[in-house]
Amino acid sequence: MKGTIVNTVAVILGSSIGLYLGARLREDIKKIMVQGVALSTILIGVKMGLEVKNFLIVIASMVIGGALGEIWRIEDGIANVGKYIENKLGGRGGENFVKGFVLASVIFCVGPMTILGCIQDGLKGDPSILYVKSMLDGLTSIMLSSTLGIGVIFSALIVLLFQGGLTILASFLRFLTEGSILSNFTSLGGLIIIAIGIRMLEIKEIKVGNFLPALAVVIILDYGIKIIGTLIK
Repeated sequence: MKGTIVNTVAVILGSSIGLYLGARLREDIKKIMVQGVALSTILIGVKMGLEVKNFLIVIASMVIGGALGEIWRIEDGIANVGKYIENKLGGRGGENFVKGFVLASVIFCVGPMTILGCIQDGLKGDPSILYVKSMLDGLTSIMLSSTLGIGVIFSALIVLLFQGGLTILASFLRFLTEGSILSNFTSLGGLIIIAIGIRMLEIKEIKVGNFLPALAVVIILDYGIKIIGTLIK
């Protein structure tokens, strides 16, 4: 859990710095910074998306996972957690509190470094990948919190719970490090990251949280096809 704890602290520290800087920026500067972060987010998503090994699996996972997320109202659930925290703060979080909480939570938890880092930390006690991720998340949280506000800092709670859970379950998730499975997982995560960038640019209000079940669907489909292929042989 050492890597996850460091990652959580990095998000808190980065968000605190961002809040300090954001309070001293004009609204027009904040707006252009949001656009810069959004465009950079899309670029990262495109790079991740190009890792795809099987387009059909990724497309099917996005469709099925998105439908499941809509049925289960995943984003509403995440947003409700944000609203609950905001209410506990007496409504002092600002108009972007929930938006910052939701987007930051998804950004910090979607990606290959999360999976690989937690598995390596859980199985070998080696948190090196999560340390690198901590630095990246710390820098990202500075940019996000300076424009989206205090909601970003509370995404550290999601990082702690999600990554901590993956670390504890590492022995059961070792198969996720296999080449094709990790590549398709990364590609699908990239699509979700692109959706976050589009949402931040206010091009379309995409419910990115509802696509989170797709991350499980892509693993199930990929692993299931691999097992079927082995049996046929």
